[in-house]
This record gives sequence, C-alpha cells and structure tokens, in this order.
Amino acid sequence: MQTVSSRDVPNNTTVEIRLTFSVDTHIVERIADFVNDGILDAELIDVESEHSAMSACIGAQATGVRTFTATASQGLALMHEMLFVASGMRLPIVMAVANRALSAPINIWNDHSDSVAARDSGWIQLYVESSQEALDTVIQAYRIAENKDILMPVMVCLDGFTLSHVWEPVDIPTKAKVNQYLPKYKPVHAFLDPRKPITQGPVGFPDSYMGFKRMQQEAMKRSIKAIEKANSDFRKKFRRSYGNGLIEPYKMQGAQYAVVAMGSLCGTIKHVVDEMRKEGKKVGLLKIKAFRPFPTEHIQKAAKNLKGLAVIDKEISLGSDGALFTEIRSALSGQGKTRISGFIAGLGGKDVTPDHIRKSIETAMKSKETKEEWLQ
Repeated sequence: MQTVSSRDVPNNTTVEIRLTFSVDTHIVERIADFVNDGILDAELIDVESEHSAMSACIGAQATGVRTFTATASQGLALMHEMLFVASGMRLPIVMAVANRALSAPINIWNDHSDSVAARDSGWIQLYVESSQEALDTVIQAYRIAENKDILMPVMVCLDGFTLSHVWEPVDIPTKAKVNQYLPKYKPVHAFLDPRKPITQGPVGFPDSYMGFKRMQQEAMKRSIKAIEKANSDFRKKFRRSYGNGLIEPYKMQGAQYAVVAMGSLCGTIKHVVDEMRKEGKKVGLLKIKAFRPFPTEHIQKAAKNLKGLAVIDKEISLGSDGALFTEIRSALSGQGKTRISGFIAGLGGKDVTPDHIRKSIETAMKSKETKEEWLQ
C-alpha cells in the first residue's frame, strides 16, 4: 500500500481524474506513475499496510502538507484505529474509499458496510453517484477539510466496481480553474518542525477529553454550511453541482412518495422514478450525499409533504436495522405522518434491479407502519 503527500496534490487535475475510475491500491499506483513521470510534484511513501498508510498521512499532514490516500473494505477496517487519531488531531486529510463488502465470507464486491462501520470515527463522509461526482467531490473535499472553522478529515466514498472499474466520460477541469477554486494550502496551526518542537496528540485526561470530543462535534455541525458553500462555489466556477452538497432531490416537486439512498444506486432509482412518473405516480428520489454530518434539517424540509419513504440501505447494522434507515427514522420522528419503510439490498454486490426499487416504492405506498424488509 502507498500514500501520497504534496503541497499541491489536489491542484493537479490529472490526479483527480485517475481517482474516479481506479480502486484502492490502483489509485495510488497511478499516482506513483505521475510522480515517476514528473507530472506530479509529490512524495510517495511506501508502507506495509493500510494502518501504516493512515499513520503516514497523519505524520505528513502534521508537518503542514496536503496528503491523500485511498483504500477499501478490509483495508479501511485495518486503519480503523488511526481514523480516530486523524480526526482527533484535526488533520484535514482526504481519502477515497472504493466501497466494498467486509468478510467473512470473503467478498470483494460493492456495498457500504466498510465506510458505514467507520461513521463514528469523526470523518466527514460524502457518497457519490458517478465518476464525475467522484472527481468533483475530491476537489471539494480539500476545500471543506481545510476550512479553518472545520479542520476535519474527509472520506469520498465511491462504489467499488460499479464506479471504480467502469469507464465513464468525465469533464476534466483545467489546472488554472482548480487553482482558483482551491488555493495553495496554508496550515492554520503550527506544525511539526524540529526547530520548534511541539507535542501533538497528547494524553487527554478525564477533565479535558470530553471537551475535545465536543469541539469535534461542533466542527462537524459547522461543516454543514462549509459543504454547502463548497458545492455552491464549485457550481459558480465549473457550472455543475450536486443538490446543495448535502442532499440532492430528484423529481421531488409534487411527490407523495420517495426513495432515499446513497451512491451509484441512485442512477437506477432515477430511471425507475422516470418510469413511474410516466404512469402518473407521484414519486421522487432523495439522494443523500453527506452521511456525516447527517443533514437532518434538510431532510425534514425535503420530506415534510410526503406520505411515505422507502429507504434503501446497502449495509446492515446486525442486531438492529440499516444505518441510513435508522438515521432517517430518527430525523423524521415526530415530523408529521410520513411512513418510513426500510429495505436492505445489494449486500456483497448483489444486483439491485429496477424491479427491486419499484417493489420498495409500492411497499411504501401500501405500508401503514414503519418497518424494514430485505430485497433479494
């Protein structure tokens, strides 16, 4: 495994486009090609594991340079310990996660079990639908993470195989435009320098630890507006955006029922919504882009006039329900009479077909109680 650090990594547009259709190791291997060919001025660090990859990112970022790495599945699980260190030290690291299932049994196909298992690690999590959105979100991620009022690491979650192994046409922004949108990195705080020794990541005793966690929580809440602004400014510069950066409604005007989902599945859902609209059924899609921070107020506003919601999770919190279903149910608790139906689908890369999506919507139309089913 490898990780990369550079003062200008996100300003090299060649790197961002490669990120959109590579997967975990392949991403940094392609970056290695760029460094070797002189396209990218960066230092590539070879390490022995994903745990070490995140450790290297932490060390590099602590010296005051931009850093990036990529992982998936068991790799993300292996670096789990260091995810908390990165966020607790308030280091604006950016990482691509090519979402894949966790074993056992051994499975290398797509679902969201890897990143959702890290939802409480203090990382902003942004889920993308397409390769174009992956490219654009990586650029925005640095803008969000490095905001002096945020200083939190960001995961850009793209569906493994569905996006990472499929080629799509992508509009590549010029380096000049990226530089205008994303200025040269200037660390907010003093960083590791042998000439001026400091301590980072010290012991947090009971009288102070909780205060640090509260500051992280407040920064995560502030990131709601930072994400919206990053998306809005991106739209002004590049003429494209993704809803408000937090959620992206699709044909929600006049809708009575809607599907809620994350990632590339939303493309298939849009197709089903289009077909059902032609049939005169008032349905729509509420695509969740930001899972952390969870945009509760925006979801409440988008769903206030709905009779029912069908929430599709591509993971399962064993012993409970799907994580997205749980969050939506909590967000809409006491918010009117919207009935919520949850569905577990696509685990381990199992196809989620238009028929599955249609079934979820029809179930939401008929259901008189909040419940969860499996689509198989």
